[in-house]
Amino acid sequence: MFPATIFANFGSVIGGLMFVWAIFQQYFPYELRRHVEKYSQRMVGYVYPYIQITFNEFTGERLMRSEAYSAIENYLSSKSSTQAKRLKGDIKNNQSLVLSMDDHEEVDDEFKGVKVWWASGKYIAKQQTVSYVPVNDERRYYKLTFHKWQRDQIIGPYLSHVLKEGKAIRVRNRQRKLYTNNGSHWSHVVFEHPATFETLAMEAEKKQDIVDDLMAFSKAEEFYARIGRAWKRGYLLYGPPGTGKSTMIAAMANLLEYDLYDLELTAVKDNTELRRLLIETSSKSIIVIEDIDCSLDLTGQRKQRKEKGEAQGEGRDPKEKMGKEDGEAKPSQVTLSGLLNFIDGLWSACRGERLIVFTTNYVEKLDAALIRKGRMDKHIELSYCNYESFKVLARNYLKLESHRLFPEIEALLGEVKMTPADVAEHLMPKKLSGDVEICLQSLFQALQKEKESGGLKAEEEAKEEKSPSAAEEEHDQDTESPSSNKK
Repeated sequence: MFPATIFANFGSVIGGLMFVWAIFQQYFPYELRRHVEKYSQRMVGYVYPYIQITFNEFTGERLMRSEAYSAIENYLSSKSSTQAKRLKGDIKNNQSLVLSMDDHEEVDDEFKGVKVWWASGKYIAKQQTVSYVPVNDERRYYKLTFHKWQRDQIIGPYLSHVLKEGKAIRVRNRQRKLYTNNGSHWSHVVFEHPATFETLAMEAEKKQDIVDDLMAFSKAEEFYARIGRAWKRGYLLYGPPGTGKSTMIAAMANLLEYDLYDLELTAVKDNTELRRLLIETSSKSIIVIEDIDCSLDLTGQRKQRKEKGEAQGEGRDPKEKMGKEDGEAKPSQVTLSGLLNFIDGLWSACRGERLIVFTTNYVEKLDAALIRKGRMDKHIELSYCNYESFKVLARNYLKLESHRLFPEIEALLGEVKMTPADVAEHLMPKKLSGDVEICLQSLFQALQKEKESGGLKAEEEAKEEKSPSAAEEEHDQDTESPSSNKK
């Protein structure tokens, strides 16, 4: 009976306190209630030794989703699947199942020997609509609880660790995209190119040098901050058509797990629009301008040719010239100066960790200011197929490491200029169970034919070099013949 009496008395005391508190909340003025609540919370603080930090899902007037909340959600996803009893499942980016804590669940975490607790929750705020019908608005949050003695360690190093790791998890799990510009806006598709450096037709030593450079760049955030430079790097890929420049870019994106922005300069109206596009790009991305020599008139030589062409057209009918201009689309007003500011101006540092890649078939046509070190930091030449590149292609297409025709093909590749794309076309099996012998014979015959045609071309060029002297001899004979007739 004694325990029952104690519980009965305790229940009566609690009920009385709740009744008094309800009367106090309803009838006493706000200022008095505020002071009472303030001192009561202070008294509880002396007894309760824990600190709580709340991270709401939505913040600000525009109700944008909080980046901190998203990072914490990613960070806790692995712990939730092993500790929480009630989970929420979702499929993100049409890929894998992602688990997270259900509402009002709790998991613990440990950082450098300090234990903390994370709890998920939600509260429902009633909003008044135009029709005066209240609408419930669910707002979720995460609450972090830790002992007040660990305040400095948790608020500083631990929360920085959580946010950094959460963002890294998001990058690893995200579905990468390929963007292209339509005027001043980006549109995108899912990037699923399978190219890797292992399948790239290139010398092993050269590939390893590029991979090492890319990996060093991706881990150099502190280095770039220390030397006072924006965290970006420029690559210039040059060589004949069909040598794998686009495939190289795809392999770079897959290695670093970056998004790709394929920038079409001719679709950009002016320098202001170009700057706007740059601002809208994200970090951990590759900005690509393919065939930079064909995109715009950016060199001094082209400007001179353009001015010369305009001078030659001064004698035309003004009405005819005006009608032609009216019928054509207005050309891009992007200048070389605007493009240089895009690469390494002040606005280029607005986002971190980016590669800027130019490709060209004719590097000699580019303005020296455009490709100097500091803008295009690394120049990579992609040339014709050599024997090492051929072995990579043979392994990719035919699963072949050696063959009796390899020595003859090696000798021919040393004499003939054939792009990796052309070599790959001959190695492509015509059937799923393609005959290795047929593919190699096809390549061997194509190389021999190319060698013979190259020899014939050399003979023709040699004849052309001799032809001026032969023409002079004929001219001399013609000039001598009239005098002989007179005689």
